[in-house]
Amino acid sequence: MLTASIGSAYQQGIVDTGREPHFLFFVSFLLTFGFIRTSAHMIRAQVSWWPGNVSVGGTHIHHLVWGILLLLICGYIAVALDPESPWREVVAVLFGIGTGLTLDEFALWLDLKDVYWSKEGRKSIDAVIIAAAVSGVFLISLRGWIDVTTDLADEIQAAVGSIGLFGMIVALVNAAKEKFGMAIWSIVIPVVGFVSAFRLAKPHSVWARLFYRHEKKQRSAERFAGSRGEPFWKRRGELLGRLRLRPRGAGGT
Repeated sequence: MLTASIGSAYQQGIVDTGREPHFLFFVSFLLTFGFIRTSAHMIRAQVSWWPGNVSVGGTHIHHLVWGILLLLICGYIAVALDPESPWREVVAVLFGIGTGLTLDEFALWLDLKDVYWSKEGRKSIDAVIIAAAVSGVFLISLRGWIDVTTDLADEIQAAVGSIGLFGMIVALVNAAKEKFGMAIWSIVIPVVGFVSAFRLAKPHSVWARLFYRHEKKQRSAERFAGSRGEPFWKRRGELLGRLRLRPRGAGGT
């Protein structure tokens, strides 16, 4: 039951969310660092049954060399070949191993000398802690933020689409009532035409012919009598005339 529960949680929380390569990299990175650090302590303690350092022709091959080779190979495969599953996951594991081997001797390739057991060697531990923290934050939080952002973007898109649809409906109502100016404004700013859509239609509009009876038709005719019933582009400066300033009086200042 416990194994099935763990497997189900892994499937839902890691695999189904697309985080399996990141998770495998993170775990292999930490396990590799723990193993190689333990190995270094065992070698320094001269444990008889533990394998010693790797040397070629009397030259000590530091484990960061193997790490750099793994990083180069895995980086090339990931960029140039872009493998499918399960090879993507295999590359993630190897990349994590290479990262662990390389960062465990971060101080060496930073100072260009073997400072593994000196005070400067602490830089390697710091580098691993920082890398693990950043990777862990990205593993746990980044996907969550991406999901939140995606959901928020979908909601914003749905809201904008709803507002646009609302504006189109309001514009159609205004156009059916022969309020063409407000129909145009309704598409740009839906709220502007909302009030106009509920007010009386012009007496000869499609809306009035379909929905108005005698009393309402009469009210419409009275309201839109004269130039008010004409389209807004035919009002011959009526709106401008309303804005004219009255002349100042003779004694005005």
